[in-house]
Amino acid sequence: MSTTQTSKIEIIKAPTSKINEVDFENLSFGSVFTDHLFECDFKNGEWQKPVIKPYAPFLLDPSTRVFHYGQAIFEGMKAYKDDNNDIWLFRPDENYNRFNKSAVRMAMPEVPEDVFMNGLNQLLQLDEAWIKKGKGNSMYIRPFMIATGTGVIANPSDDYKFMIILSPVAAYYSGDVKVLIAEHFSRAANGGIGAAKAAGNYAAQFYPTDLANKEGFQQVIWTDDATHTKLEEAGTMNVFFRINDTLLTAPVSERILDGVTRKTLIDLAKSEGIVVDIRPVLVSELVEASENGTLKEIFGAGTAAVVSPISGFSYKDVYHELPKIEKSMASQLKDKLTNIQNKLEEDTFGWTVKV
Repeated sequence: MSTTQTSKIEIIKAPTSKINEVDFENLSFGSVFTDHLFECDFKNGEWQKPVIKPYAPFLLDPSTRVFHYGQAIFEGMKAYKDDNNDIWLFRPDENYNRFNKSAVRMAMPEVPEDVFMNGLNQLLQLDEAWIKKGKGNSMYIRPFMIATGTGVIANPSDDYKFMIILSPVAAYYSGDVKVLIAEHFSRAANGGIGAAKAAGNYAAQFYPTDLANKEGFQQVIWTDDATHTKLEEAGTMNVFFRINDTLLTAPVSERILDGVTRKTLIDLAKSEGIVVDIRPVLVSELVEASENGTLKEIFGAGTAAVVSPISGFSYKDVYHELPKIEKSMASQLKDKLTNIQNKLEEDTFGWTVKV
């Protein structure tokens, strides 16, 4: 392995690359990783020297705090390569700021901007051959932090590990998505950690989602914890509802994640002259709109799939099929957004950042 030092980041290059072993035409989302990862430890009250090194497993003590008390957060981002082989990030400042908000909520240290951004940029530059051109292709970026202090006393850890790993992805097609509206389970509660991208939030969704899967539904639309009358998120995504020609979505809160794709779609919709109503959306309102024919679309919004159309929903054992729309709002907004991300359309919002 060769070792170099650039901008205070130690770089240890992998002796060989795995890239020729990868079938880029048949990628399974989030299952293939590039040759290198970024790592920076927090010890003795300060961040240590960051390093980029070959992607590999690492050892942890059985009493490591993350295993016992769940201090773990992450982000989801993407990088794109244009026709000139330039690499672009999409609104990375939003992900960075949200990562640190999650860290504060989970009693973890905030990551300095130069550690996060410089580490990410240099990692992308080192593994740039893994980023394929063409709409639909991108590099999924997973920054995460875990508690690495040892001991089983129920206190926040003193030590932490911040890492970034990269996974090449192709176009994400979720297929026909039918959802079940939650009548008992909730994603998060007031005063809880629903607004943080904490690992435990996602673990808690698996059981009710598994129950929904067994009934023939792909995802759950979560409702509020107090009354189960307000629609909040769909699976792991923010969710939008089109009633007539108005786009509705719930406001962010302690329970609802402030999604980067969500706020982007809101701005795009407004720029296209679409009326956007950000307010609590009631289950009864959705059912009524479905029954009177004014409910036109439901779609999820997130980093992985960007926009995921929903074909129907079930509530109280009654299934509501949505109409099939040729030029849907979901497809138009997705096309506009992905064109900007892939530099196929002018970015008048200043969202794209060159690596």
